[in-house]
Amino acid sequence: MQADKGIYRKNFSLIIAFLILISATFIVALFISYNLTSRYVENEFAAKKIDVQEQTIKPYNDFFQLTIPEITFYQGFLDSASAASYSASVFKKYPFVKRIVFFDVTIASQANKQENGGGLDIGLKSLYEYYSSKDDKMLSTRKGRPEDYSDFETMANRLDNFIAVADTSREPTQDEKFKTFYEIQPEKISYLNIPRREEVKRYRELQLANHQGTVYKQNMLTFDLDERMLSVNNSHPELYKDVTIKPVVYDPIENDSTNIVTESLLPGAFSDYKLFFRSPREYLDAEVNRRFMPTGAMVLLIYIFLVIIGWLIYRNLDVNMKLFKLQYDFINNFTHEFKTPVSVIKIAGSNLKSDSELSERQRKHYGKILDEEADKLNDLMNKLLSLTQLENNAINVKREEINVEEFVKGYIDTFKIKYPDFKIEYKVHVPGNFYSDPVLLGSVFQNLMENAYKYSNPKRRELTINIRTDKKNIIFSFADRGIGIAKDEITHIFKKFYRIQNQYNQNGSVGLGLAFCKELVNFMEGEITVNSKIHEGSEFIVTLPYETAA
Repeated sequence: MQADKGIYRKNFSLIIAFLILISATFIVALFISYNLTSRYVENEFAAKKIDVQEQTIKPYNDFFQLTIPEITFYQGFLDSASAASYSASVFKKYPFVKRIVFFDVTIASQANKQENGGGLDIGLKSLYEYYSSKDDKMLSTRKGRPEDYSDFETMANRLDNFIAVADTSREPTQDEKFKTFYEIQPEKISYLNIPRREEVKRYRELQLANHQGTVYKQNMLTFDLDERMLSVNNSHPELYKDVTIKPVVYDPIENDSTNIVTESLLPGAFSDYKLFFRSPREYLDAEVNRRFMPTGAMVLLIYIFLVIIGWLIYRNLDVNMKLFKLQYDFINNFTHEFKTPVSVIKIAGSNLKSDSELSERQRKHYGKILDEEADKLNDLMNKLLSLTQLENNAINVKREEINVEEFVKGYIDTFKIKYPDFKIEYKVHVPGNFYSDPVLLGSVFQNLMENAYKYSNPKRRELTINIRTDKKNIIFSFADRGIGIAKDEITHIFKKFYRIQNQYNQNGSVGLGLAFCKELVNFMEGEITVNSKIHEGSEFIVTLPYETAA
């Protein structure tokens, strides 16, 4: 059976499903919240008309409930002059009142009681009408109109009937007052001042007996109203673009689907009219969008929060997977690195202890093999041990005076003996010696030079070492013409156990060399960086403090 090619399994289906789920939930939440906001605005469009009506009709209610009943305070002694003053205040305060008629009413007993069957003689002493001119001046006449006298007859009959059946032992109820002393017609209100209980008793006596010469006074006023002067108070302009007063029978002939309309009937003397509300659909859509924005922003924030959580989970899984991969590779490569010299040592040892006689040359050869393989094992163990000590700050920096050119030349000569095909050049631009730890610096040199040789094509194994000073630093540059490093891997190469996947890493590398260099440089209070291009080479730059005195 063929083995699976992939050693590490990447399974992020749960994260993908989570992101799809919250994305779908986000879209559904936006859709539902927008529809709910739209319905809420539509419901408000139908309900808030009552607020507009109340604000619009408030002056009329104040006029009807407060100003008109003030006539009763005069107790029938209102004359033309005081009526004119009262009318002027009404015109000034309530522009929708266009005309007021003042009736000076007298009440007496009928002269021929037997012929008329008893009752009251309710007569009209005088009549005055008042107008408000365009320049806010009040005009008055004594002419009146035919309908004014008809209104007077209606109110006089009501008063006569009320007195005939009134219960003088109590005050009349509000309903009785309204039915007797108020007459509300379209665009007209008539009002007769309400007599006190004692006055009602005296009027009753006039109905029952003939008291000639006894005359009482009452006041009656009729108010003509103009709905066109009623000011519309649109208290919800965000819902209603256009609010007008229309007759009750008004109904637009055109079926305009681009507008949303509603209406509200006006009360009392304006009952033949209504408030007509009209708003274009795009006008309400703008209000829906305005109200939806905070909700949509909140939903978006929740969505972003959940996406961040998903990303953090993904990153954690990815880091764990990479860590597992590094550990897996480290175990494999470390085992391979140990296994190869151990196997060679075992073979050499077996040959040495065999019964067959070995020549001096063979014994020296096997001894050399044992020595070299033991050095490899020792070097590997020392590197691991040193890296651990560096991470735990268990190593002390031993600063010694170093002659840069001699130091560099010594390592170059060693590598030329070890690798004859390795072309190494160096340039030193340092005026004198400097102080550092030669062992730690030597380890950096050895690892960077080993990498330059290892990760280069056999025909291009070249390295240029350039050393210079820059202000208070000394800079070591190691530029090779090797295979280069991809951009997405440059940030990882200094991590422990990280290995670039290429043909040069197939025969054993535990990924400790550059990590070891990084720790060494950091320990010496320096910095290491890299510039690289694929197939062109890499340049490792080590920057250390330039100290010229111990």
